Amino acid sequence: MAPRVKRIYLPPAPDDGIRVLVDRLWPRGLSKAAAAVDLWAKEVAPSDALRRWFHHQVALWSEFEARYRAELAAPERVAALDQIADLARAGPVTLLYGAKDETHNQARILAAVLAERA
Repeated sequence: MAPRVKRIYLPPAPDDGIRVLVDRLWPRGLSKAAAAVDLWAKEVAPSDALRRWFHHQVALWSEFEARYRAELAAPERVAALDQIADLARAGPVTLLYGAKDETHNQARILAAVLAERA
């Protein structure tokens, strides 16, 4: 089953299943209790260099996606991807992100990558 994608600032819902934060940095102004994160998967977040390069500029989206997919293919990230994929096979998983843009964020790409691996 493909993971769902949700902005972390939205309240947790019973159908979220396992809530996985896929940002490298903790979301600003949000307590750990309010976030209700089950797993913080920093290992699958874009590198600091890529995150800073992209800086949520929609014009760079296609290149960001290509570079992020290349990062996700790195051997050191495969174990973390496998862990999330295993969780998704077992039940609902929601990938959480902090970006304001609900369309152009790494969680969307990560969900697609996980769906392709299923």
